Amino acid sequence: MSNLLSIGSSGLSAAQIALNTVGNNITNVNTTGYSRQTVVQTEAISGTGTRYTTGSGVDVQSVQRAYSSYLTSAMWTANSSMQSASTTNDLATTLNNVLSATSLQSSMDSFYSAFSTLANASGSTSSRQALLGSASSLVTMFNTLGQQLQSQQSQVNSQITSTVNSINSVASNIASLNSQIAQAGSNVPNDLLDQRDNLVQTLSGYLGVSTSTQPDGTISIYATNGQALVSGSTSYALSSGNNAYDSSQTDVFDSTGTDISNKVSGGTLGALLNYRTNTLQPVQNQLGQVAIAMASGVNSQQAQGLDANGNQGSAMFSVPSPAVLASSANKGSATVSASISDVSKLTTSDYVMTYDGSNWNLQTTSGQSVTMTTNPDGSLSADGLTISVSGTPQAGDSYEIQPTRQAASGLGVSMTSANGIAAAALLGATASSSNTGSGAISSVSITDPSNSALTGAATLTFPTASSYQVTDSSGNVISSGSYTAGQTISANGWSVTPSGTPAANDSFSIGLNSNGLNDTSNALTMSGLADSDVLNGGSTSVTDAFSQLTTTVGNAGSQASTNLTTQTSLYNQAVSAQQSVSGVNLDEEAADLVKYQQAYQASAQVISTAQTIFASLITAIQS
Repeated sequence: MSNLLSIGSSGLSAAQIALNTVGNNITNVNTTGYSRQTVVQTEAISGTGTRYTTGSGVDVQSVQRAYSSYLTSAMWTANSSMQSASTTNDLATTLNNVLSATSLQSSMDSFYSAFSTLANASGSTSSRQALLGSASSLVTMFNTLGQQLQSQQSQVNSQITSTVNSINSVASNIASLNSQIAQAGSNVPNDLLDQRDNLVQTLSGYLGVSTSTQPDGTISIYATNGQALVSGSTSYALSSGNNAYDSSQTDVFDSTGTDISNKVSGGTLGALLNYRTNTLQPVQNQLGQVAIAMASGVNSQQAQGLDANGNQGSAMFSVPSPAVLASSANKGSATVSASISDVSKLTTSDYVMTYDGSNWNLQTTSGQSVTMTTNPDGSLSADGLTISVSGTPQAGDSYEIQPTRQAASGLGVSMTSANGIAAAALLGATASSSNTGSGAISSVSITDPSNSALTGAATLTFPTASSYQVTDSSGNVISSGSYTAGQTISANGWSVTPSGTPAANDSFSIGLNSNGLNDTSNALTMSGLADSDVLNGGSTSVTDAFSQLTTTVGNAGSQASTNLTTQTSLYNQAVSAQQSVSGVNLDEEAADLVKYQQAYQASAQVISTAQTIFASLITAIQS
């Protein structure tokens, strides 16, 4: 009877544990991260030495989680990719909205059209005022868009900082759970394991991670760059801080202080860093390149014209110089500055210039080497930039050069009076009344607007039909040579190409345009600058460059949206696969509830039977 009582008691206890487990499963059906639990029970071992065995009841070995490390890891990876795609999509959508809300293209069209209006309204003061107003409106549009891009960069910086703080908090909590799990030993704490897995799931949303389970039950967690985030009961905090060159840019550093911004991938943090480097900053640089090309083209053509005051045209726009940022690790006393010398060679890249102890080396921030040439004055040239160095550098000193990043937000209108618009051609040619040949000069082209003698009076003479000479106002010969029909003649920063056939001793006076108030030929030229190929080696116009910018932003938004849809689908599939193993099925639990309830009742009946038999035996003995 005692064996029967023991067997019934073991069954009753096992059924009770099973009922508690099923009840726990049912009540946690909607608990995030909960893994379904099952009771593992085995037949109790009977003693030896008897002729036969009848069994000794049941033993409950453990309560286990329904768990697949492979499916759980796959879910973490999918979550990292989905959160990365979601963050990128949010940022790209905002960027698209910013560009769409700013009618920069319309402002550029209005600005260039204002030159055409002025060209058709000779001497119109109102047309000049309207043109200067259009220039101000265009600059405002560039400034606004540039500032909005800077604002998004600030938002990204803020998100990087908050995400790093969240990563550190979660990693610390995981380390704490590791400690509790290790202390539990062989008594596996399923609730702590679920909590830890749920935290790893949260962590994977912040950045890509990999895990390794240790013999003591703890897990080690590593970022995609190999940086340890958690090892046993210790967490290794990341930090955020200023970029070594640009204090307006927030970077990420590992626990040793090493900048790992270009190595982190996955999750929200990886998306923020990748978006800033590969989308936002290139767009800022492209917009700056468009602003520089527009301003440079107009300023250059202004210098080739005559304003309403009878002076050579001055710049209409002001453009900030390329930003040169010294590394915070520099030891020397060198000062580096840069200027744009050739817009046609200007790229949208940023550069890092490093001193190796004897020479300066230049490469893009993406690591591509760039060839520099040394100029006669000791300055350096590369990609349309002229770079000047003063002071004494030390080996290892470096500087980041951002040629176009600040151009859009820093663009300004430097012209204060509409009379400064150089609508007329700067120089004109007047044939001598004594000429006998058929030679004629319709226009004087400007080849070097900065030539100090450009506006000085000069005379082009043909001593013979096959020779020419140019003299200044004092009669000094400044250029001469043989002449053939259709030949271009240059001097003092200007050039002419006579038509017809000049006769011997024919001459032309070249000087400031005497018809300046009525001539609008330079304004007409400026109206066509929108379609003038000035970028990328003279193959891309200002209009084309801005069109490429809008296409780049549009493509980024479209790709981000498509990727989000794909990654969300993959994540849902990963969750479904993981839940097929670990999730709670209420139908199954209801069936188990009935089964274990019946087992409990049956075991109770076994105990009752044992008690009845025992009572009968006692009664028989007493009688």
